Amino acid sequence: MDKLTEAGQSKIEFPCNYPVKVIVEVNANIISDVTAIIEKHDARMSPEKMEQNPSRNSKFISLRFMLWATGTAQLEKLFEDLKQCDAVKMVL
Repeated sequence: MDKLTEAGQSKIEFPCNYPVKVIVEVNANIISDVTAIIEKHDARMSPEKMEQNPSRNSKFISLRFMLWATGTAQLEKLFEDLKQCDAVKMVL
């Protein structure tokens, strides 16, 4: 089993459900763009499994989902791909 250890955090044992939160700037295609990126890394993902919360001024959306994580390489590549999307402002 792969384990991820970061300072101050407990070890993660893979495979597991891994929570991800993405803050995006609202545009016409952002949900489908983010979903397409996520589906490259987890074929089980779909827009219906994603929680969406708009900001108070509706300029941003917080997208939360559970990724089926198989290892650290998968998570690193997902975060890298999400950060390449211009509308993505933050990945947590």
